[in-house]
Amino acid sequence: MSFFKKIITSQLIDVIEWTDSSANTMVYRYERDGKEIMMGAQLTVRESQVAVFVNEGKIADIFQPGRYELSTQNMPIMTALKSWKYGFKSPFQAEVYFVNTKQFLDLKWGTSNPVMMRDSEFGMVRLRAFGIYSFRVSDPAAFLKEVFGTTELMTVEGVEGQIKRTVVSALSDIIAQSKIPALDLAANYDELSQFALSSLSPRFAGLGLKLESFVIENISLPQEVEQAMDRRTSMGVVGDLGRYAQFQAAEAMRDAAQNEGGVAGMGAGLGAGMAMSQMMQSAFAGSQQPQPAAPQPSLVLCVSCQTLIAQGSKFCSHCGASQSGTACSGCGKSLEPGTKFCPECGAKQ
Repeated sequence: MSFFKKIITSQLIDVIEWTDSSANTMVYRYERDGKEIMMGAQLTVRESQVAVFVNEGKIADIFQPGRYELSTQNMPIMTALKSWKYGFKSPFQAEVYFVNTKQFLDLKWGTSNPVMMRDSEFGMVRLRAFGIYSFRVSDPAAFLKEVFGTTELMTVEGVEGQIKRTVVSALSDIIAQSKIPALDLAANYDELSQFALSSLSPRFAGLGLKLESFVIENISLPQEVEQAMDRRTSMGVVGDLGRYAQFQAAEAMRDAAQNEGGVAGMGAGLGAGMAMSQMMQSAFAGSQQPQPAAPQPSLVLCVSCQTLIAQGSKFCSHCGASQSGTACSGCGKSLEPGTKFCPECGAKQ
């Protein structure tokens, strides 16, 4: 009798538990090896675990962390499915899944290709970004239905790709909705990370997952935009071009004095510094040259009163005499205005 009792006992499971030896296992299906679970068996669920009993493909009872003795009292759904009455104790077959509910940390995300966005200052720009995130299983039943299925083991890698692609696809909308200019993104990583966390969380709730943290470590602009920003920053730092040129010349003199060339090196450095100073000052002064003054009109004497008037005037502005010319008093030859002696007869006019 003891032999047959040992055979029957070997086909029953009296202790159900799981110890996770890895750091990335999310769901583990308990191996029964064809054995049946004995009513009254001991179930141990450790912290950061949930045990889910599945009967004929349907989720039955879910056990939170603790130690349980399986009975019809603490397995109400399984009891209803099996139609056990009056506390009838019998071995039963069921699949037991242990779901890891701990927080999976330091998972990396990043954009494999630039993400297009519209910026108020630069127009359309392409951004690259990367960072880290953490998540956990918040609804074991929904996770088993929507993601896990009937496999024996699931690790973080099974859902990591889905999370990364969801994050990258939503990144451009998140940055646009935040209304943070591209130049101010680096100073608002924390605010943008919190905004992204609140925007992404509803997308994973239906899968039974919860994003616990989302961190943006860096957002990089295109190289052309970064170069333009560097030039703008340099102009702001330089300020007075004249003082900057003097500073450069002084630096060149110090460096040349420290070289092996001695005075010759100092002279070369000084010459280079002065040349640079002159070039920069000339360029700066060239943009501020005054406009040339308008040419002054030529003056001539009035033929009548000898007052200076503008050349080409038809009448004197002082005495009103006509300036169109006159005839010689001696020979009658036509003379130019202002002629004192006739070139024909020599008579004084």
